[in-house]
Amino acid sequence: MAAQNENPSAGVPASGLSGRAAGSPRPLHVAIVMDGNGRWAKQRGLPRTLGHRAGVEALKRTVAAAPDLNIGWLTVFGFSTENWSRPAAEVSELMALPKRYFESDIVRLERDGVRVRVLGQREGLSPDLVRIIEDAQARTAKNDRFALNIAFNYGGQADIVEAARRFAEEVAAGRARPEDLDTALFSSRLATAESPPPDVVIRPSGEQRLSNFLLWESAYAEFVFQDVLWPDYGPEHLKAALQAFAGRERRYGAVLPDDVLAAG
Repeated sequence: MAAQNENPSAGVPASGLSGRAAGSPRPLHVAIVMDGNGRWAKQRGLPRTLGHRAGVEALKRTVAAAPDLNIGWLTVFGFSTENWSRPAAEVSELMALPKRYFESDIVRLERDGVRVRVLGQREGLSPDLVRIIEDAQARTAKNDRFALNIAFNYGGQADIVEAARRFAEEVAAGRARPEDLDTALFSSRLATAESPPPDVVIRPSGEQRLSNFLLWESAYAEFVFQDVLWPDYGPEHLKAALQAFAGRERRYGAVLPDDVLAAG
């Protein structure tokens, strides 16, 4: 079967991105695995919890810099469904991070036109945390300058399974037919349905794996790995990653005409 050669982002409306000049490049969707908090703390003889708090400051710097770098969507991986297996004290600290972030930054997010969505399962989260998440989403729902997705209690495999379950339920209820299912319809059932596929996935900390992040959505994404721990991350690192991305040739499974002629 021949590989598809269409741009999977084509046709995705750039909704919520007002203020862009006509003819300017399509804003990018950048996804980041925020990795290295624990190692950052260990290098300094600090508790891992302080590494996570420093990671929140890195997130603030990155979000503030993103719109000026032609980023329209930023999806960050904050807490995976697998992170529940970590020590209870660390899980407790991780659960407190969204509250710490929104309480300190929600006014700026509102003012700067950032629309916030928290992707992931609400099951397992405390009612207080769910309330904080829902409040942040409601307060920024009408913002249209920049979209921030925070994957929290999220797993790519779990999201795919949930999307499949929802479609199966629609078929069972007579609201859909099996033959209706295609990639576009399936994508619309995922937690990321309101965003285009990521153009580039960035992972700091030196690790080179996805770790169950945006498995479906990253089919044609470029990957940039950086040897910097997340708490040290800032605008200069984000800019460097985008410069590396800009040098990539994205084919989406196709072969360029010049390559065909050269091969002949």
